[in-house]
Amino acid sequence: MRKMLSVFVAMVFAALPLSSARPDTKENDRLENCGMVLDDILRVPDDIPQRLMDKAECIVIFPSVLKGAFVVGGSYGRGAMTCRSGDTYEGPWGAPSMMALEGGSVGFQAGGQATDFILLITNPRGVGAILANKVKIGGDVSAAAGPKGRDAEADTDVTLRAEMLTYSRSRGLFAGVSLEGSTLRPDDDGNQALYGKQVAATDIVRKGAVPIPASAQKMLDLLTKYSPHNDSDPRSLK
Repeated sequence: MRKMLSVFVAMVFAALPLSSARPDTKENDRLENCGMVLDDILRVPDDIPQRLMDKAECIVIFPSVLKGAFVVGGSYGRGAMTCRSGDTYEGPWGAPSMMALEGGSVGFQAGGQATDFILLITNPRGVGAILANKVKIGGDVSAAAGPKGRDAEADTDVTLRAEMLTYSRSRGLFAGVSLEGSTLRPDDDGNQALYGKQVAATDIVRKGAVPIPASAQKMLDLLTKYSPHNDSDPRSLK
């Protein structure tokens, strides 16, 4: 009997690390997927214009969002947001906050197909609003479908006025897309699972309160290679 009890106790303790690791593994997988999506999109001939990437304070990536997730039960897509560090967004890309994208008039390109979304946040007011609370895209934060192509005329009135530029990729097709009516918010549960403690999105992204997860390194390395410097007007960052 004692032997059986010892075996049972050993099995219970052996299972504990696996149980506690599950949420963390899921969030790390999501960050790795963000890196793969970004890598794929930056290889597209007509990708995000360099000028727009260089004027972005932050980027949000949602990998493999399914159309049905927005129809049944109000589910949502999950991804990650990373920003340039420093008070004026001139430092290196920093630790990501997990994010959630919910419902609204999401402009999917192919019914029933998984769609990747990339959002560029182009001014500090937009960054602060998104990190603080749930925001409505096109309402609380002005948004526009992003132009594409390295030689595209990026500095149009629309992109200059927008606080967010939105893109999607589905079935290999990459294009600007309207996400107006959708909501964007920090995923507090995802952050707790990833970092092992309750930590506000603002503290993660703007205050460097946590170390950069290894699973986010590919995404940050790509951003550093593709857009190492912020070319926004310094006056707009004060």
